[in-house]
Amino acid sequence: MGKKVWVDLTHPFSAEIPRWPYFDKPVIDSKHSMAKGGVLTQYIGCTMHTGTHCDAPRHVMEREFDGRRARYTHEMAVDAYTGTAVCLDLTFVKRWELITDKHLDQACKNMGIDPESDYLKDKVLCLCTGMHRKFDDSKEYYHYSCGTGREAGIWFVKHGVKCVAMDMQALDHPLHTAMGNNGMTRMNLLGASGRPITEEYIEEFGKESYARFDKELFIETFGQEKYDELYGPLEAIGCWGTWEPCHKTMLGHGIVGVENLGGDLDKVCGKKDFEFFCFPLRWYMGDGSMARCVARIDEDDINDVPERTYLYCGTGAQDREQFGFDDYQKFDASLI
Repeated sequence: MGKKVWVDLTHPFSAEIPRWPYFDKPVIDSKHSMAKGGVLTQYIGCTMHTGTHCDAPRHVMEREFDGRRARYTHEMAVDAYTGTAVCLDLTFVKRWELITDKHLDQACKNMGIDPESDYLKDKVLCLCTGMHRKFDDSKEYYHYSCGTGREAGIWFVKHGVKCVAMDMQALDHPLHTAMGNNGMTRMNLLGASGRPITEEYIEEFGKESYARFDKELFIETFGQEKYDELYGPLEAIGCWGTWEPCHKTMLGHGIVGVENLGGDLDKVCGKKDFEFFCFPLRWYMGDGSMARCVARIDEDDINDVPERTYLYCGTGAQDREQFGFDDYQKFDASLI
């Protein structure tokens, strides 16, 4: 056994950090400067769901499944986001794919974990899909990320995990969020083609596959009875079933979540039984909080990968040759 080392799993924070499509830009200002006051004191104003951060139940729901008022940040246990961890390697999941119980079962089997056992009970579950490498102010990271939904949420509850930390833009697939046809804003954002991402998804995966993200279309396609069977428990506690169902299924059962996990996540991808530390602010009536996430793991167990170097600070200033992506075809300038 080697010595224990610390691995940072947090994206760096700055005023230019990538942020969710309708979030405000962080404001960072100096209240005192070294030249004038002999000290440096800075002011920060931003949405707490910026960068690597925690979600509390109250963020997405009024009531939890036990019928009681959804809990705020200060009502969660001090170690709610911290504990013995397992990092599932889900890098086999395809671009824009919905992560289901089948993917999670397979990731467990690949690590020698029996998905029917109680091995994951009370553990922190980290999901490594590879999206953390694409963290930037880009459609690729926000619009076209893979992501979880109802089936994954139920799987987390079934296995009794205490926290799920994901390297994606949210605890739900983009089309389960307001980026698609859900939520009060229902942005239905334009994709790379200039058409709404909902239309792009239907073109790529088919109307029936898309229907699971859209309440009205689901009922039209499969009927009210089928909708009630799948999303009835969420609707029963006042939740819009197709709007962030993984968030609500998890959080409504007391399983907290972390979004935008990053940093050197590749060093612990596919590893188990390491320590995961994450502490949100002790914020009274908070809905979530930015946090520092780190792993503590035996140095002999770390994956032999280079340390993460951040090139962009959210401005799109990635390496011009690679741009952070491996799955793009090279542009043929002769076509102009």
